[in-house]
Amino acid sequence: MHNLKDDAQITSLLIFGNIENLILASQGASAHVDPYILLGLSLIAVVVWFLIGTFGTKVAIKYADYIEIIGGVAIVILGIKAIFEGMGIL
Repeated sequence: MHNLKDDAQITSLLIFGNIENLILASQGASAHVDPYILLGLSLIAVVVWFLIGTFGTKVAIKYADYIEIIGGVAIVILGIKAIFEGMGIL
């Protein structure tokens, strides 16, 4: 029987990974990247996060707090950068 409480911390890592993927995709779209290349790269990122969540849970769970902090900082930085690029500041 699999205990879902063991995977509770890794769930936030998967959510951060998907949010980061969305931010990177929006940056690619605003930079006028070829949509097919953007699609391929986005799918690769989603599959990588899926594999990390599926197979890397046992290894990554002891570093979940650090990974979550780094992911949160990355989301803030990429989000602010995307806002500035959307406004034409950068």
